[in-house]
Amino acid sequence: MLAILDYKAGNQTSVQRALNKLNIPNVITSDPEELSKATGIIFPGVGAAGQAMDELTSGGLDDLLKDLVAQKKPLLGICVGCQILLDYSEENDTKALSVIPGECRLFNPSWVDYEGIPIRVPHMGWNQIDLKQDCVLFKDIDPEAYFYFVHSYYPAPEEQFIIGETTYGRPFCSMHGREGLWAVQFHPEKSGTPGLKMISNFYNYCKEVKDA
Repeated sequence: MLAILDYKAGNQTSVQRALNKLNIPNVITSDPEELSKATGIIFPGVGAAGQAMDELTSGGLDDLLKDLVAQKKPLLGICVGCQILLDYSEENDTKALSVIPGECRLFNPSWVDYEGIPIRVPHMGWNQIDLKQDCVLFKDIDPEAYFYFVHSYYPAPEEQFIIGETTYGRPFCSMHGREGLWAVQFHPEKSGTPGLKMISNFYNYCKEVKDA
């Protein structure tokens, strides 16, 4: 069973539709017992970092998440759920969860694309991932695959935690973490076959860890 974290600031139903399509058992929940018993947790997010952190802290979910990560509970953060795993976000001047060292920054609109045209903010649409280290979540996914992005801020973790980069004006971190704790700036649940495969790989990893 995968738990989709319910903190009133995420895109839980979109993630749940993807899991249901894959026939992965799941529950949308904020209950500490259900989250603790789950095989793994998906931490989705849309909207603003400040609002997301307010919702987490008001329900005590911030401390719970940090405790579960410390206990090596597998977790996949998505979009804002990826950004606020870091120490700080420039969006709303937000103190974040400090699970991964680093910060979240606003795209610089003076950056230019390969044609010399200034980028548009937000970054919206399909783009690719340049892997900087091996990651089980990319098992059997075409290295040239495209994923769906929609964001104005991007994660900037310490270098050893960068798993993948994407170019938009210049390269930025689009996936960070470590084994069992992954965070993606794109939306795998909205990224067609490659995204569904990534979610399936996460679930398979969770099962393997639980059965080990």
